[in-house]
Amino acid sequence: MSGESISIDCTVPIWDRFFLVHPLVIIGTTEPDGTVDFAPKHMAGPVSWDNYFGFVCCEDHATYRNAKRTGVFTVSYPTPEQVVTASFTAAPRTDEGTKPTLGSIPTVRAEFVNGFLVRGARIHLECTLERTVDELGPNSLVIGRVVAASIDEAALRSLDREDEHVVSDAPLLTYLSPGRFAVIDDARSFPFYSGWSR
Repeated sequence: MSGESISIDCTVPIWDRFFLVHPLVIIGTTEPDGTVDFAPKHMAGPVSWDNYFGFVCCEDHATYRNAKRTGVFTVSYPTPEQVVTASFTAAPRTDEGTKPTLGSIPTVRAEFVNGFLVRGARIHLECTLERTVDELGPNSLVIGRVVAASIDEAALRSLDREDEHVVSDAPLLTYLSPGRFAVIDDARSFPFYSGWSR
C-alpha cells in the first residue's frame, strides 16, 4: 500500500471512486392516491444544529414530487436487521408506476404529519417541508423541519449509560457508498481539543 495521493478527474462525478460512510434512511411520502411510497437515501442527515433534516433527491422522482405536493415527509432509520427492507424500498416501479415490494414492509402511521414510517426502525422523524434547493446538477436538496421524533429506547443516550454501551446495544446500519453496507457496533470518544465548542 502506498501513502501517496493521486489526482481524480473532477470533470465527472468523483463519488464512485472511493468509499464514504453515510447514514442509510428510508424516506416516506404519500402518493396522490393516499398510498405510501418509501425510498432509501444515503445523502441524508441533519442540515443544522437545530431540528432540520435534509436529503438529496431528483425532481423527477416520486419522493420529491410527493414531498413538494403534500408539504411533509417521514424518515425511518432502519436497524441492521432491516437491510433487506431498505433494499425492497429501492425496487423499480412497474409499468403502472407502482412498487409491489412496498406491500411487504410493515408500517406505522405518523402521529403529527400525514404519512407512514417503517415499523421497527431505530429512529422515526416526522418533517414538514421547509424548502428545496434545486439545480444541484441533476439533484435537489429537500429540507424539512423535524416536528416529531421517536427512538428505540435502547438507542437513546442518557446520563445513566456510557455512550459505548448505547452503540453496542443498538448498532447503527450505515451505507458504505458505493454499493456496500456496514454495521457500527463499537465507538470511542473523540479527542476534542481543550476548549473546543461547536
